[in-house]
Amino acid sequence: MRLVLATRNAKKVPEMRAILAEAGVEAEVLALDAFPDAPEVPETEPSFIGNALLKARAITAHTGLPAIADDSGLSVDELRGMPGVLSARWSGRFGKGDQDRANLDLVLDQLADTPAERRGAEFVCAAVLVMPDGTEAVAEGVLRGRLVNERRGENGFGYDPVFVPEGESRTTAELSAQEKNAISHRGIAFRQLARELADMV
Repeated sequence: MRLVLATRNAKKVPEMRAILAEAGVEAEVLALDAFPDAPEVPETEPSFIGNALLKARAITAHTGLPAIADDSGLSVDELRGMPGVLSARWSGRFGKGDQDRANLDLVLDQLADTPAERRGAEFVCAAVLVMPDGTEAVAEGVLRGRLVNERRGENGFGYDPVFVPEGESRTTAELSAQEKNAISHRGIAFRQLARELADMV
C-alpha cells in the first residue's frame, strides 16, 4: 500500500512508518514533498477533526492515494478551551518569525494571575484517514496535564516547555523524544488510526 501523510514536516514520516509497522500494516508512506503541486489547504474549520478532514480529503482527491492528516493544539481550561484550533496562530504572528515564542508568551500572560490549581490543560490531536473510495476513519488523542509559569527544557516545540503531563514533574520539552512519543496526543491518535487501517486491509 502507498499512502500520503499530508504534511511537509519530514520528521513525521518515520514516526508514521514505525506506528504502522507496529500495527502490522505494510505501507510506503510519502510526505507532501513527493507531490510539489499538492494544494495548500487552509484550516478553516472550528474543530481539529474538521481541519484534518479538509486536508486529507484534498490530498486524496489530488493524488488518488489514501491520505492521513492531523490537526492538533493546546486546550487550556481557564481559557475555556482556547487556543484550541488557533494554537499555531494564537498571537497573530503565524508565519512571522518566532511564532512559537510569541504564542507561548501570550498564553503565559493570559494565565499570569491564575493559581496553579486552575492551570489545567490538554494537548489534543485529531488524526484522520481518507481512502480513495470515500471511506474515512477518525481518531483522537488527548494528553492531560497542567501549565507551569516558566519555560523548562529544550527538546520540544510550541507549548511543550510549559506543559507538564499528568503523573510527571517534567515538561514535555524535558522528556526524551522516546518518552514523549510514548504518551503524546499525536502518538495516541496515530496508533489508533493505524489499528483502523489494519482492520481495513
